[in-house]
Amino acid sequence: MSNLEQLFEIEPYSLNKEEKEKMLSEELGRLTEFHYNNCPEYKKILDRLGYDVTKTHTTGELPFIPVRLFKFYDLMSCPKDDIVKTMTSSGTSGQAVSKIYLSAQNTKNQSKTLTEIITSFIGKQRLPLLLLDTEMVKKDRSMFSARGAGIIGFSMFGRDTVYALDSDMNLDFEKVAAFLEKHKDEPILMFGYTYMIWQFVVKELKKRGVNFNIKNGILFHIGGWKKLKDEAVDVFTYNKTINDVMGSVKVYNYYGMAEQLGSVFVQCEHGHMHCSNYSDIITRHPYDFTPCKFGEKGIIQLLSVLPESYPGHSLLTEDEGVVLGEDDCPCGRKGKYFEIKGRIKNAEIRGCSDTYERR
Repeated sequence: MSNLEQLFEIEPYSLNKEEKEKMLSEELGRLTEFHYNNCPEYKKILDRLGYDVTKTHTTGELPFIPVRLFKFYDLMSCPKDDIVKTMTSSGTSGQAVSKIYLSAQNTKNQSKTLTEIITSFIGKQRLPLLLLDTEMVKKDRSMFSARGAGIIGFSMFGRDTVYALDSDMNLDFEKVAAFLEKHKDEPILMFGYTYMIWQFVVKELKKRGVNFNIKNGILFHIGGWKKLKDEAVDVFTYNKTINDVMGSVKVYNYYGMAEQLGSVFVQCEHGHMHCSNYSDIITRHPYDFTPCKFGEKGIIQLLSVLPESYPGHSLLTEDEGVVLGEDDCPCGRKGKYFEIKGRIKNAEIRGCSDTYERR
């Protein structure tokens, strides 16, 4: 049984520091050697670094590549015939987008991992699902990037799914009201992109003085916060306003990227982003890329055991963050927990919700 198959057999936040380091160093070392032998561009990078893939390394010693490389190179570690899906990252008009090449097995592992993580928060029963987006996200191929993948991926946790926005991004009050009335005595699951929820749902409800009056809601949202910060909206204000206009809703923000789909980082009840058994985080000083101590702000490096069809298992992002601790979050989940501080200076804006514009 592979390390990944073993991980699927246990709870996603159950490995302590020593157990996780042993598993990650072994599995990420295997992936590094695999990509070295199967991706010519990746091999050139590691050869230039003088990295020896045959030696055992800690997770902190593993090589990383800038996430931006996926915008300019077709990086894959399997035959083209094995590619079943090409995912693109989101970006503003005129930006280059990352291209991520996925095999059938890689796609399956991403879906399985996402399921393990999300169901640890909501349970295994599929819930009535209100998607705070437009159904056009599935039909318009220009929208089908990380945003479309997120919508489709999250749909597997719901049933009797309804889209809250029409094709013009207007809130469809009648359709939403009928859905909420039908499921008024059940938990309601909701999903959307951070800024779009605020712009097209929350603001509209506030303007009309309407409250959804949900009794038992669970909202997962993902996406950039830049525009919200420009409007002086922080996490506390966001969550409070959600409850002011929607009712009793548990709000879970989570962090992830197209280049490492599946191994998302969910914010717990205490406001901390969490690494699962499938992933890890290292923050690095911008001047020499040495690892930061807990509490020090640095550039975020993300590790994931999932990427096998492309060399995305160890990526240096363009985000800054602070690792707050490990294995001792009050929520009880094991692993590192952290806080996102924003984009590094001069980095391109990312995030589906930050870049959407009406057409």
